[in-house]
Amino acid sequence: MASEAEKTFHRFAVFGDSSSSGTEMTNKNFSKLCKDCNIMDGKTVTSTDVDIVFSKVKAKNARTITYLQFQDAMKELGQKRFKGMSPDEALENIFKLMEGKDPATTGVTKATTAGAVDRLTDTSKYTGTHKERFDESGKGKGIAGREDTPDHSGYVSGYKGAGTYDKKGSK
Repeated sequence: MASEAEKTFHRFAVFGDSSSSGTEMTNKNFSKLCKDCNIMDGKTVTSTDVDIVFSKVKAKNARTITYLQFQDAMKELGQKRFKGMSPDEALENIFKLMEGKDPATTGVTKATTAGAVDRLTDTSKYTGTHKERFDESGKGKGIAGREDTPDHSGYVSGYKGAGTYDKKGSK
């Protein structure tokens, strides 16, 4: 049964930290283990109790606990969670709560591709100079869309009657 608890310890120890070896657990992951495995019930064992027990079992200058320190912490939390039982029975019940549990990822934000992203990348809604960078289909024009090419026609830009001078003079 302790081996199952050790597996659970390792799964939670590496959770959220890709560089972790799984042999030591931080306070954040210890609290997550207690919450996800229902060791922390909010009445007899609170988050404050879990933090106090973690601080008690870890070394003075350390930020993590080993599996042996974890077992000491579970003994302490077991006595608090299952009052009236012997320490060994309480520890056994704690390990039963931990069996087969994995770190939960409920409530984790997922990447979205709809909504604002679609609105921001819709080239048909672009205005001003940005509109000039895309053709009607929404495909980018490349360098032609970013560069002002000089017009050597002799007319001012935006002049509507460009190219009509010769037609007026020939009458």
